[in-house]
Amino acid sequence: MSHVDPGLDEPAQQAAEDVEKDVDDAQEHAKEEEEDYLDPGRWWLASTAFPLIAGTFGPIANAFSICALAIKWRVHIPPGSDEAHGTPIQDPKWLIAVNSISLALALIANVSLLMTMARRVSFSIAQPLTIVGWYIASFLLISLVAVCSSSVFRIQPAEEHALSQAYYYAIIAAGLYFIIASMLVMTLYGAYTGHYPKDFNLTSSQRTLMLQTISFVVYLLLGALIYSYLENWPYLDAVFWADFTLLTVGLGGEFVPRSHTGRALLFPFAIGGIVMVGLVVGSIRSLALERGKQKMSARLLETKRERVLESLDKHEKTVKLGIFEKHDLDHHMPEKKRREQEFHIMRRIQKKADTRRRYVALAMSSLAALLLWSLGALCFQYSEKPQGWSYFASLYFAYTTLLTIGYGDLTPFSNSGKPFFVFWTLVAVPTLTILISNMGDTVIKAFKDLTIWLGALTVLPDEGVGTALKAGVKRLRRGKLYNKDDAGKQHGSSHDAILDRLAMHIEEEELDDAQETGGEGDDPERDTRFFHFILAKEVRKLMKDSKMSPPKQYTYNEWAYYLRLIGQDEEDSSWHRDAQVHHTREPHLPDIGTANGHEEKQWSWLGIRSPLMSNQDEAEWLLERLSLTLESEMRKMQRAEHKRKKKKPPVSMSDYRKGARDSKPREKADPKQLLSQGVSAAEVRRRHPSG
Repeated sequence: MSHVDPGLDEPAQQAAEDVEKDVDDAQEHAKEEEEDYLDPGRWWLASTAFPLIAGTFGPIANAFSICALAIKWRVHIPPGSDEAHGTPIQDPKWLIAVNSISLALALIANVSLLMTMARRVSFSIAQPLTIVGWYIASFLLISLVAVCSSSVFRIQPAEEHALSQAYYYAIIAAGLYFIIASMLVMTLYGAYTGHYPKDFNLTSSQRTLMLQTISFVVYLLLGALIYSYLENWPYLDAVFWADFTLLTVGLGGEFVPRSHTGRALLFPFAIGGIVMVGLVVGSIRSLALERGKQKMSARLLETKRERVLESLDKHEKTVKLGIFEKHDLDHHMPEKKRREQEFHIMRRIQKKADTRRRYVALAMSSLAALLLWSLGALCFQYSEKPQGWSYFASLYFAYTTLLTIGYGDLTPFSNSGKPFFVFWTLVAVPTLTILISNMGDTVIKAFKDLTIWLGALTVLPDEGVGTALKAGVKRLRRGKLYNKDDAGKQHGSSHDAILDRLAMHIEEEELDDAQETGGEGDDPERDTRFFHFILAKEVRKLMKDSKMSPPKQYTYNEWAYYLRLIGQDEEDSSWHRDAQVHHTREPHLPDIGTANGHEEKQWSWLGIRSPLMSNQDEAEWLLERLSLTLESEMRKMQRAEHKRKKKKPPVSMSDYRKGARDSKPREKADPKQLLSQGVSAAEVRRRHPSG
C-alpha cells in the first residue's frame, strides 16, 4: 500500500509558529500584570478610576446644565406665597446665550470622552479637547452664577424676589465640570509621564456603567418632561418628582400623579426606572469588587509581606506576623522544608492582608456614608430655613431618605433644597451600594458565622457541642500556622502525593490509546505521550477549579505537584532564591518552562513573583502555565515528528496494524511502587496493563 502525504506539514509548521506567538503574547501579558501590580495606587486612580468617574458623572453634569437652561433664573414671589410657587421673570439674552454655549461645550467634551473610550478618536487629540471643554463650561457657569448673585441681576425688593432652581442647578453643574476636568488632567499627566499607555484602560463592564448612567439620566429627564405636561407641573419640579420616584424614596407631598393618564403611565415608568437603577447598582457593586478590591488587596498584601520580611530575626531565625505571632524561617534547613515553611508563612500573610483589606474598605465606605449623611443634613438645614428645620430634623430627613424609607413628613420646598436633593440622592446610590457590599464581606459574614456557631451549640446537635467549641478555640489560637502532624496525616509527604496522583492517572483507561500509539519498545515516545495525557487531564481539572467561588486555594503538596509538571522541582534549590524585602523593577522573567537557564527563573514563595502574590486566582495561574507547557510539548513533538519523517520511510497502514497485533502483553506490577523506584511511566504501564 503506497503512502499518501495528506499535506499537513505546512499547516503544522504554521501552527507551531502560532503557538510560539501565543507564548510570547502570554509572557508580555504577564509582564504587564506585574507592572500593573507594582504601580502605586495613585496611578491606578489616574488611569482607571478618574476616567470612570468622569464618564459617569459627566452625563449627570450635562443633565444639570439642561436643567439650568430649562427655566428662568428669577421668580417673583406673590403676596402670601413662597419662592417655590413664584412667577418666572424673563432672563436677559446674554444669560441665555452664555448658558447655551456652556451646555454645548460640555456636550462636545462628553461626546469626545466617550469616543476616546470607544477608541474611535485618538487619546492625544480627544483628551485635551474634553478637559478644555469642561473647564470652559465650568468657568462660564461660574461667571453667570457670580453675576446673578450680584445687584446687577437681582431685583428689589429682595423679599419679593428669589432665584429659581435653575440657578442652583448651574452651581452644581459648574462644580462637577471643574472636578471631573481636574481628574482628567491627572490622567493626562500620568499618560504623558509614562506611567501607563496613552489610552483608557477600562473594561467592558466599566464602559457599560457609563452607558447605563447616560440611559438613566435621559430616562429621568424625558419622564419629567412628560409628567410636567400631564400634571401641569413646572419642569424642574417634575425632575424632583421623577428622582425620588425612580430611587424609590417616595416623598409624596404636593407632587403625586393625580390624573388618570399620569397614574396609568406610572406603572411602566416606575418599573423601567427601578430596573435601570438596579443595573447601575449592580455595575457599581461589581466594579467595587473587581478592580478596587483587587488593587487594594495587592497593595496591602505587598505592604504586609515587606513588614514580615523586615521583621526577620537572623539570630533566632524567626519572622513576626503579629504582636504575639512569630514563625520560624531558617534559610539553612533542607530546601524542601524551607520552601514549605515559606509557603505557609505566605498563606498566613495572605489571610491577614485580606482581613485588613475588608475592614479598611468597610471603614472608608462607612466614613463616606457618614459624611454624606451629616453634610447632607447640614445643607438641608440651611436650604430649608423658611420651614424652620433644625439640624436634628435634617439628620432625620437625610437618614430616612438614604434608606429609601421616605415617610414624607418632611419634604424640601425651597428652590435650593430641591436641586441639592436630586444631586445628593444620585451620589448616595454608589456610596451606599459600596457600603452594603463591604458590610457583606465583614459584619454580615461575621454575624452569619456566629449564628452558625451558636446553632451548633444549641439547635444542631449533630454537630456536637465539643466540635463547635473546638472550632471556636481554634479560630482564636495564634502563633501556629499549621500542625505538622495533622498536615502529614491529611496530605502525606509531597513525594507520596505526587506518586499517588501519577498512579491515579496510570489506572485511567484513556491511557491505553495514548500508549499504543507510541509503538512497542519506544520508551521515550511512550513516556512523552503519558506526560501529555497527564497535562491534558490536569488542564481540564483546573478549568473546573477556575470557576469556583470563592476561588480555590491549593495545598503545598498540590502546588509541588503542579510545579513539577511545568518543569520545576521544589527540592531543587537552583530554581529558587531568597525573598527580597523591597522589590525593584527588573527585566521580566520568562514564564515557567519557557526559559533556557535556571537563573532567569528563580523566585520565592515570599517574593513578588510568588504565585500567591499574583493578580490571578491560583487556578488561573496554574491553568495558564500548564497550557503553555502543553503547547510547548506539542510543538516539540511536532518538530520531532517532522525530523523522523525525513529520516524514515513512510509506514503503510497495513504495516502499522500488523505491528499493533504482534505487540506482546505486559506484566502486572504495582504502579506506585515502580514509580518510587525510579521506573519510567512508560515501563510502569507495560507491566500494569489491566489498571
